Amino acid sequence: MNVHAAPQLTPAETALVSAFGERLSLLPGDGHIMARRDSAIEAIKAGLPTKRVEAWHYTDLRRLLTDVPAFDQTARAAAVAPVLKGSVVLPLLNGVSSAKTDALEGVTVRRVAASLEDGGLAATLEPRGSDDAVGMLNAAFVADGYHVDVADGAEVNQPIELQNVQAGGQAHVRLPVRVGDGAKAVIIERQTGTGNGFVSSVADVTVGDGAELTWLIVQEQPETATHLGQFNASIGKDAKLTVFVMNAGGKLVRQEINVQARGEGSTFTLRGINLLAGDTHTDMTMVLDHAVPHTDSTEVIRNVVTGKARGVFQGRINVHQYAQKTDAKMACNTLLLSDDGEFSTKPELEIFADDVQCGHGATVTEIDRNHLFYLMARGVDEKSARGLLVKAFVAEVIEELEDETIVDALEARLDAWFAEHG
Repeated sequence: MNVHAAPQLTPAETALVSAFGERLSLLPGDGHIMARRDSAIEAIKAGLPTKRVEAWHYTDLRRLLTDVPAFDQTARAAAVAPVLKGSVVLPLLNGVSSAKTDALEGVTVRRVAASLEDGGLAATLEPRGSDDAVGMLNAAFVADGYHVDVADGAEVNQPIELQNVQAGGQAHVRLPVRVGDGAKAVIIERQTGTGNGFVSSVADVTVGDGAELTWLIVQEQPETATHLGQFNASIGKDAKLTVFVMNAGGKLVRQEINVQARGEGSTFTLRGINLLAGDTHTDMTMVLDHAVPHTDSTEVIRNVVTGKARGVFQGRINVHQYAQKTDAKMACNTLLLSDDGEFSTKPELEIFADDVQCGHGATVTEIDRNHLFYLMARGVDEKSARGLLVKAFVAEVIEELEDETIVDALEARLDAWFAEHG
């Protein structure tokens, strides 16, 4: 008989298991929800993913997650100024919703806590696979969030900001969102806070037929925090989904983007900026499924690395056998500003259809000395010249969003980051 010893838990894993036991009686949920929670914590007891797990090869979570703070009931968080002026803000303060639910015409908002109580979210708490550590951690601890439902045909004339603000301790939130057929909306997912926080956030988004959704993820956690984010989306027929991600903070960050193009004529656009400084680790991982014919996608990721920061971009595009006439392009470009910084890129294409246009590329480089000399020869000092070149490298991606209000707001955040880390 073979006897297999249970793996010895790391301090972080031990803290998570202990926190679950302490919090269980406070977590909302019926029997179905609690069964999902139990399964999730059992998976955590079996060990967080290491680099031996392919999806986590560049982010050894078991090694990198060295500390998990306790839940802090005394912490006080306050809503912050929105990214876009005029936005309707739905705040989550230390993981608890607090907004009115009648914010906009054509938009219905409900608290996730109620859907946990009645079991309505049980199906969405199922893990995406055995390597879905973010989903399982969130399933174990999630207590609140916002349901947002945009009615069919509604054109929401104000941006909606889902504002997750953490003041230390732990917070785990869920954001189920439906954008109805023919509807249009701009939604900002804001992740920010103070102190040594541990945050997980999962957004489950459905984009209806003919709908248009722009989703901005602005992650600006302090450089002492751990942020585990997941964005899951399904795109309907002739629908357009544009996702923009700005990672500009966090000690340990994993942002996952999982998208399924399920409707013919659908278009998915991903633009991402990773601004990495200090001794931090940021991982952006995308999986895109082209499941039907006549779908388009483009993904462009720009990275700036300073100090001893380490970054990762993993991008995988799956083109199913039935998905003829797929047009998919992916590029990842990195600017290294430090000899001690690192960035790993892993683009993948898995194509089972034969009538497609697909491609990917990746570059890693330093500032072009010729460009630097050109600016300095015209009277620009070296520091300013470097700043101009770096900003131009990144701002090009922001400007593709076309909406002037969004572009100005994101460039302002870009300027603030460069002022601190340039």
